Amino acid sequence: MDHSHNAHSAHSGGSHGSFGSYMTGFVLSVILTVAAFGLVMTGTLTGQNALFAIAALALVQIVVHLVFFLHMNTSSEQRWNVTAFAFTALTAVIVIGGTLWVMHNVSMNMMSR
Repeated sequence: MDHSHNAHSAHSGGSHGSFGSYMTGFVLSVILTVAAFGLVMTGTLTGQNALFAIAALALVQIVVHLVFFLHMNTSSEQRWNVTAFAFTALTAVIVIGGTLWVMHNVSMNMMSR
């Protein structure tokens, strides 16, 4: 019995990217990274505006990585991957948000009056 056929058929269901899609993702990632680096180095934005701009560029870059490198989309083959990612992201938001909330409350309650 040939086991290589079974091992190969397990991977045939997933979509694999083409060279063009990987290059598109790479170019977009480089552009987003250079844009964030440029904002900081030139001092175009400062303070809270710079923080919001860099956070927005980071979120866009996350989406670029998910779409072009991890091939996450709304197709039926990717439904479980997207579900698992959504659950992981929700869990991370709850844990990080809860930690920040607790630390803020501790900080406010521990300050001398």
